[in-house]
Amino acid sequence: MDHDYLTSMQRQHPGWRLLRAGNAPFVASVLHGVFIAGNARTISEPVLLEAVDDALYQRRQLDPDTLPRSAKDYVTEWTSPEKGWLRSFYPPRSDVPSYDITPAAEKALVWLDSLMARQFVGTESRLLTVLRLLQQIVEESQDDPRERLAALHRRRAELDAQIALVEDGQVHVLDDTAVRDRFQQFASTSRELLSDFREVEANFRALDRGVREQIAAWDGARGSLLDEVFGQREAIADSDQGVSFRAFYDFLMGAQRQDEFDELLDSALALPALRDADPSLRYVVADWLRAADAVQSTVAQLSHQLRRFLDDRAYLENRRIAGLMQSIEARALRLRDEPPPGTPVEIDEAKAEISVPMARRLYAPPPRITLDTTPVQAGDEDVATDELFDLISVDPQRLRDAVARTLLQRDQATLGQVLRDNPAEQGLAEVLTYLSVADGDGNAVFDPAASEQVSWQVEGTEVQAEVPLIIFTGGTDE
Repeated sequence: MDHDYLTSMQRQHPGWRLLRAGNAPFVASVLHGVFIAGNARTISEPVLLEAVDDALYQRRQLDPDTLPRSAKDYVTEWTSPEKGWLRSFYPPRSDVPSYDITPAAEKALVWLDSLMARQFVGTESRLLTVLRLLQQIVEESQDDPRERLAALHRRRAELDAQIALVEDGQVHVLDDTAVRDRFQQFASTSRELLSDFREVEANFRALDRGVREQIAAWDGARGSLLDEVFGQREAIADSDQGVSFRAFYDFLMGAQRQDEFDELLDSALALPALRDADPSLRYVVADWLRAADAVQSTVAQLSHQLRRFLDDRAYLENRRIAGLMQSIEARALRLRDEPPPGTPVEIDEAKAEISVPMARRLYAPPPRITLDTTPVQAGDEDVATDELFDLISVDPQRLRDAVARTLLQRDQATLGQVLRDNPAEQGLAEVLTYLSVADGDGNAVFDPAASEQVSWQVEGTEVQAEVPLIIFTGGTDE
């Protein structure tokens, strides 16, 4: 970090431009209140304009001559490349623009937030976190079995000592200060994770924009472009940032982990020491999932763009081949009756026609068919035919309503939770229809690497089945 580097950052970095802006307090307060404090990933234009207009009204009540322009003008300025504090885009199947804060502006707001005086600054939890991280680095990077066993034995001895104290009635309980200290560390790390997700998404979005620019001006072979694009994508995915995000996403996508997080958060927020904690932290797991899903959607857009490029190139190449064949056929027709002098017009066949008599199949007489001419006698026994018309029809809308009722009680739910709240009345057919409903629901997430046990009743007997993990969510702001 030398003088020249800082000078370049002062001129080009959007976060630095935000801190140097003449109306920086107003911009920072609006962006922080809309995006950071509310943990919002995207905001539609009407909602953002209403928030900016409310902030303008409050400031003009104190000083009528300040901030003379409209909310729309300020939002347009913040989105311009000269500022770079907001990103404007159109969500799929929508003609209303949405906005998201850029990672650079978010870093500036987080730094400003760190300058505020805090009534309580916890240090013990961070010291314990640092100590545990060092222990984990040293122990789990050790490839000597004896050293690993020694570390595990020490850990087991510590646990045995703690168990013995509890059995003797000596239970160590965290005081209110220690609880607030650790929860403050949890809240800070949770918000940092959301900021990291936005930065990872920005990296993939920059790659997607670069791919679109390359495709628009590409005139070479498809393989060369694909090698270059996949090389850039793998460079991001295989970086420390990409590997860490993939490990976090795989860890969090398990239904058991999500239930564990929910139970721990409910228990922690119920403590008297955390009575004044930020209530938005109760939904931090859902915020993580929405942020991770935004990253995955950006990666999916990159794959879609490559697929479209391949389809367009294949269409153009097929069209060119068809044009060449048509021109060859037209020229051959013109030369058929008036061949040019000195040009041979006869072309030998590519192979000789060889017909071997013994290669033909010998005659085989058709088999004789014996017909049973025994007369059929009518039976006198009555047979119930109602079962032939007893068809099972499952109403998908009823199942969608069942999912919606379950999501009224929680932010997300697996298929097993939906079936527990709404038992299957039509057995396996209803479970299979749930899979069809999830496949057509844009807010449902399939995790093929995980599975879940579901059950239903058939004539008083419980039947269980293992299905891929399906998570229904309530949707995003987009």
